[in-house]
Amino acid sequence: MDAQMKAIVCTKYGPPEVLQLAQVEKPVPKDNEVLVKVHAASVNKADWIMMRGKPFLVRLAGFGLLKPRNRIPGADVAGRVEAVGKDVKQLKPGDEVFGDLAQWGLGGFAEYVCAHEDALAVKPVNITFEEAAAVPMSALTALQGLRKGKIQPGQKVLINGASGGVGTFTVQIAKSFGAEVTAVCSTRSLDVARSIGADHVVDYTQEDFTKNGQHYDLIIAANGYQPISAYKRALSPKGIYVMTGGSGAQMVQAMFLGPLISKIGSKKMGSLSDMKPNKEDYAFLRGLLEAGKIVPVIDRRYPLSQVPEALRYLGEGHARGKIVITVEHNKT
Repeated sequence: MDAQMKAIVCTKYGPPEVLQLAQVEKPVPKDNEVLVKVHAASVNKADWIMMRGKPFLVRLAGFGLLKPRNRIPGADVAGRVEAVGKDVKQLKPGDEVFGDLAQWGLGGFAEYVCAHEDALAVKPVNITFEEAAAVPMSALTALQGLRKGKIQPGQKVLINGASGGVGTFTVQIAKSFGAEVTAVCSTRSLDVARSIGADHVVDYTQEDFTKNGQHYDLIIAANGYQPISAYKRALSPKGIYVMTGGSGAQMVQAMFLGPLISKIGSKKMGSLSDMKPNKEDYAFLRGLLEAGKIVPVIDRRYPLSQVPEALRYLGEGHARGKIVITVEHNKT
């Protein structure tokens, strides 16, 4: 009985209905892996893309041409180390950890998961497993996006899509760097943006920030859509634009037009296309979490059995902050 566990299984591409709760074999850690008893996970746009297999290019990128290569989805996890392989040096049984498993085979939507020790970091003691699970992919994307934009104290920074998973972390991390932050979001999310420290808020349903005459040293596009020419108009003369998410059109323009625009004039425009978890950035985020400078914003919580509903809600595009999956374990 102990060799079995509950997990969300995805054997074909499609809508949330392709995800099924099933009994599967409990994994055994390899020499350089740890076995984590998962207490919480969170959903990301990447999970939505991998579930649907769209755009088709993601299949060519290694996710599986005809069906998902990884049967158990889920990248962000938080839990307790239950066992370690013989070559593991940094973690031990009992450690509370969190991490992004996207580069290590996924598997987070389950009661247990095996992961390379480099995929995990020790969880700050002052946050819960649910809060920790909300952090990895979104906060790392926010941090690396701001660094790519060469953020400096005192800069005017605008974040489009400020109330989503990546956006809420971007606002808070930008403030921790000493920036003056303008958050762009919908009417229903203005209170969220203010509560996490935004100096100014723009309701995109009422005002177009690219046409109000304001200029910014750094613009982070975490969600939504504006033509890249509009972003350029809103930049200061030596401003930088970094796309970390948003619509397909926004991504394509940033990746292909951005480098061309950057060669003409002093404004730089590009994208964060290579976010990679690393120990140094985990340590930096842990420091911010322990100091209370960033606080995960959680919109909704779903049990493991309701991962399809969680992803359906994510796909609607209106989540304020993160969507967390709670994993209950039977007490024996």
